[in-house]
Amino acid sequence: MLDHVFSDAIGALRDAFTNAFLERQAFDEHFQSDMLLGDLVWETSYGLPGEGRPPRVVAHITLTWPSWSQANYRAWYTEEVFHESPEIEMEIVFRVQRLADQPDSSLVDEIAPLKSPKISASQLERESITVEITRPSQPAEHIDYAIEVTYSGDYELAEETLQDGTSKLLDEHFSTLGGWIASTLVKLGDLQLVYLPADES
Repeated sequence: MLDHVFSDAIGALRDAFTNAFLERQAFDEHFQSDMLLGDLVWETSYGLPGEGRPPRVVAHITLTWPSWSQANYRAWYTEEVFHESPEIEMEIVFRVQRLADQPDSSLVDEIAPLKSPKISASQLERESITVEITRPSQPAEHIDYAIEVTYSGDYELAEETLQDGTSKLLDEHFSTLGGWIASTLVKLGDLQLVYLPADES
């Protein structure tokens, strides 16, 4: 990838997930550019290993590099003056799926606190808990249930992380994030729920 602080952040987060023994859902990964706003968006999904497809529990992670952060980063890069910290917008969605019965949303309250652990000086805040019901058009097919917990927040980049990719701050901060995501997935997977079988293909 390009030598850019956003790609450094993506690499640090990938390393954190690998070190936490999570399994990447390869077909769920996307890198996109917003043609109108100029934002860059990286989306990926990780689950517990050996769960089949789709996995019972999964975390969908979205990192957004907004155009105003790019403007601040470019000013620092070209003028070597640190005006304002660029930020990466983050969203984490924990999803428990393939459920055979409609879950009680309160089941995840103790597992999903109102705020994430600190990632440097930042914390993600829990926005919502959503119960999803998918009723197929064909009556013979089973009804799918899922529950999602959504967190969002901003990660403020210190000037040290902008330098040349040699700073370990991103690795340290994203390691905390990776460990929290992994432990939350394990706790969600331990809930006593009834699951539908994974796809055979």
